[in-house]
Amino acid sequence: MRSLFLSASLSLELRKKHGKRTIPVRKEDEVKIVRGQFKDMKGKILHVFLKKSRIHVDGAQTVKRDGSKAYYPIHPSNVMIINLHLDDKERMNIFRRIKHGAPQKIETS
Repeated sequence: MRSLFLSASLSLELRKKHGKRTIPVRKEDEVKIVRGQFKDMKGKILHVFLKKSRIHVDGAQTVKRDGSKAYYPIHPSNVMIINLHLDDKERMNIFRRIKHGAPQKIETS
């Protein structure tokens, strides 16, 4: 249930192709950051944190006081998915349900 709050918008090409405006983010999705200090940066999602409702994007890092780098947590609503990772069967079922419509319940009496 919490993963639904981690949804990001799809790019215009993906919206036309799949007929959906938003979808929950997953590791390995390629995203473009559209808000904040890392605006217009593109990268893959490295981690998805359900409890904190944040993601880490490859390349979005800050420099700490000791000189080491740390990934900057980004809210999924501030990114746009430009390339989907479709190796998961469950994720493909989302788009299959949209194209063919939700299955109808068959009542048996």
